[in-house]
Amino acid sequence: MDATTRTAPVALVTGGSRGLGRALVDGLLADGWSVVTDGRDADRLAATAAELRAADPTAGDRLVALAGDAADPAHRDDLLAATDAAGGLDLLVLNAGDLGPSPLPRLADLGEDDLAAVLAANVVAPHALARAALPQLRAAHGTVVAVTSDAAAEAYEGWGAYGASKAALEHLARVLAEEEPDLAVHRIDPGDLRTDMHQAAFPGEDISDRPEPATAVPGILAVVHRRPPSGGRWQAQAVTADPTSVPQGAPS
Repeated sequence: MDATTRTAPVALVTGGSRGLGRALVDGLLADGWSVVTDGRDADRLAATAAELRAADPTAGDRLVALAGDAADPAHRDDLLAATDAAGGLDLLVLNAGDLGPSPLPRLADLGEDDLAAVLAANVVAPHALARAALPQLRAAHGTVVAVTSDAAAEAYEGWGAYGASKAALEHLARVLAEEEPDLAVHRIDPGDLRTDMHQAAFPGEDISDRPEPATAVPGILAVVHRRPPSGGRWQAQAVTADPTSVPQGAPS
């Protein structure tokens, strides 16, 4: 992507090699965005990028896929260099994260190192990336989407580490909305989806009754496009069913 020929808004979606991240990258490309994404498994990310380009020949160089971990400062620099080269960041989607040990342990069996690892992936790394992205986001009056979960608000046995991390991410997003009034900051719960992470939460169980990740994408895009008042929390599936449930805000 080249900023001198920018023709599309620019999104950065973390964790785009599978699950909701992949579906959202696909949806944004189809919606005309340029997308920078990443994943820790280089081979899987490369295969995903090739599949997305094959499925949508118009995507071309609007997709940049960089292998790495958002916990790595050098990788964060690379991601933001790519968005800057594309003309500047309009949308940051904090999607990547870790479930923690599988099967999910009760709090009595949750080790300190496992809890610290989940918090590092789901809270510390997203905060670091959002902080580093602020200059570009401020220039664009951009949008931040923190992908959350009902486990952030409800108590489910075994979900202590993941739920606590998502609750913390949500609170960071709420504070960011207060501190950065020129940005649109949203917390979006995609709902239970048929993903590898959800399968890891229920090892050996049949999760085929859960909807595919793509079903959450229209709701997420509706929130981004309609730009309701900053700081809100949205259920992607409900918004997909009724996009007008999201109030139309002021344009950026």
